[in-house]
Amino acid sequence: MQYRTPQKLRARPARKEGFSLVEILIVIALIAILATVAIGNLGGIFGGQQEKIAQQVVNQGMKLGLTAYKLDIGNYPSTEDGLAALIKSPAGKESRWKGPYLEDFEVPLDPWGNPYQYRFPGARNVSGARGYDIWSLGTDGTESADDIGNWK
Repeated sequence: MQYRTPQKLRARPARKEGFSLVEILIVIALIAILATVAIGNLGGIFGGQQEKIAQQVVNQGMKLGLTAYKLDIGNYPSTEDGLAALIKSPAGKESRWKGPYLEDFEVPLDPWGNPYQYRFPGARNVSGARGYDIWSLGTDGTESADDIGNWK
């Protein structure tokens, strides 16, 4: 019987597991670049929503408070009383006023930081003299074609 002599195992170079410091730094740099680009574009993503927010406020957000006021007082606030009548009772209406009629106890500003405009009786909405006009002056802050109102 012949015995085989075991062959010497060849020495293999030790294999390194994991990433090198250079590879990790490259990945971190790429992530930083992508984050910078993404954060820079957030203004464009959310900037277009300002018109939609203003449209929601003039069509829906103020409607509930104005309707509740009308039910208690008998009519919408006058142009002179304005939207402030939803927060504090106008003179002479204290006995019927059951407000405040807005949740945050203050009249909101439009997305550009300007107060919403209000007129009763309305001149531009579909209800005419029976309804009210409420609008945002838009991006330029002046009455112009970019106004966002409850008549559109």
